[in-house]
Amino acid sequence: MKIDKVIDVKNILGEGPLWSVSGQALYWVDIVGQTISRYTPKTGDITVFPQDEQIGVIAFREKGGFIAAGDKGFKFWSPQDNQLTPIADPEPGKENARFNDGKVDRSGRFWAGTMTPSGATSALYRMDSDLHYHVLEQGVTISNGIAWSPDNRLMVYVDSLRFTIYLYDYEIETGEIKNKRVFKNFTPDYGTPDGLTVDSVGNIWCAFWGGSKVVCFDPSGSVEEVISLPVTQPTSCTFGGEELCDLYITSARDGLSQAELESQPLAGDIFVVKTGIPGLPEPCFIG
Repeated sequence: MKIDKVIDVKNILGEGPLWSVSGQALYWVDIVGQTISRYTPKTGDITVFPQDEQIGVIAFREKGGFIAAGDKGFKFWSPQDNQLTPIADPEPGKENARFNDGKVDRSGRFWAGTMTPSGATSALYRMDSDLHYHVLEQGVTISNGIAWSPDNRLMVYVDSLRFTIYLYDYEIETGEIKNKRVFKNFTPDYGTPDGLTVDSVGNIWCAFWGGSKVVCFDPSGSVEEVISLPVTQPTSCTFGGEELCDLYITSARDGLSQAELESQPLAGDIFVVKTGIPGLPEPCFIG
């Protein structure tokens, strides 16, 4: 698959792409740059919302606006006035810790996980509609991509510094997970699994930090497609566009040397690839 479009944004650490079906617009975060942005393909307009903290993930909220998580815990975010409203902070005072990635499941629960620069002291959290959170996984290195199969029977989850994509049996009525097992394990030279999404037939599309690619795995784990990118640090991907067949891929400039930046002039930009396979609309948090 070839790259069809490049959106020039030069993010330091672009992450968490999120497509609005109703607004026909892409939202994403620049974690280190401390911004949330919106891109409208029809007009080409890009709106940047500066933040006073690092936001690692945003998701739509049924009542309007967004739910978010970052280095100060869970928040609500209103794009109308660009205000963050605190909800809860599960890891207060933990040095260099922050939320990294997450999504809303199809029952409207918000899942997000934390990370620290080293060690395995982080966790995966689930926030329910009553705004109470629950710990679903502990001993995580860098909590990353998360998604659910089209039939809602499986949850896919990345623990990045274990270089592993896991599968769980998922109970949509209760939000419980069980029977954790390895879906795919990788060597460091393949790249570090990062953000991911699932399409309408159950394929898993995963970005590989340091691997210069997004890889599509079928439900059995076989490689269906490899999208080669002109940057070493793709971070995540999501489906968008009128038919949900455009794969939007975020990337990062963070940590690259001057020589690497010169050889990767598109680092930090967003790439668009037409897949021919539709994704699924992202649900809204019901709290």
